[in-house]
Amino acid sequence: MLAETRRRRLLELINGRGFATLEELVRALGVSESTVRRDLEALDAAGSVKRTHGGAVCPGDVRAMPALDDRATTAAAEKQAIGRCAAALVADSETVLLDGGTTTLEVARALVGRPLQVVTNSLPIAQLLAASGQTDLILIGGYVYPRTGVAMGPLAVATMQGIRVHRVIMGAGGIVKEGIYNSNSLLVETERQMMTCAQQVIVAADSSKFGRLALSWLCGLDAIDLVVVDPGLPDEYGDLLSVAGVEVRITPLESAGGNGRGEAARAGATRAEP
Repeated sequence: MLAETRRRRLLELINGRGFATLEELVRALGVSESTVRRDLEALDAAGSVKRTHGGAVCPGDVRAMPALDDRATTAAAEKQAIGRCAAALVADSETVLLDGGTTTLEVARALVGRPLQVVTNSLPIAQLLAASGQTDLILIGGYVYPRTGVAMGPLAVATMQGIRVHRVIMGAGGIVKEGIYNSNSLLVETERQMMTCAQQVIVAADSSKFGRLALSWLCGLDAIDLVVVDPGLPDEYGDLLSVAGVEVRITPLESAGGNGRGEAARAGATRAEP
């Protein structure tokens, strides 16, 4: 196979998957590992892919995912309120799986000091909970996206295949009538595995995410059990979620100063069991 043809095939494989390991590429092309390494180095130098330890990632995915710090101040009050309400759904002694992101980081803040088992692929969440004597922390490994500190990809998926949790709480890059989207195909692959691990799937997202389209489709609305959102949720999306059988928790912003469980109760929320 000519080098040009081989590299074009490598690009197709990596772009199609978002991420591919060296082993997968060697097997798909039927060439030596050293040949694939040289081709990846050439593609990386040209800006066509981004080399990672053990493989390569599509650069479009890298550009698509904004850094955690870039998103931290967007809808901050809404995210704090959503985090406290979502945390109120978690009972003491449960096992909860937290996806990475600014909204799920607020969920983690509200869980600090609770007697729980928390599984996460987020380094910022792990750092927040690591010093908590009440919380058992399990960190999922994988390719760590440098701008967000979130582990994703085949290794993260493999790590979770033997895990079962009561609830998974995930963020979203965009929510439209076709379903939930996120900004990175590697992340979407990882989140799909998270969903298979959980008895209940919860999406915690501020209202600005509704009507917004992101890069990669995660799932249909009917794959979600519960959505926690601020009062800005558009009526049409409330209707769409209802038709899909999704429970919706609207969180008053004034709950952002409370302690999570008590504020959610005053807001009239009741726990939705899986």
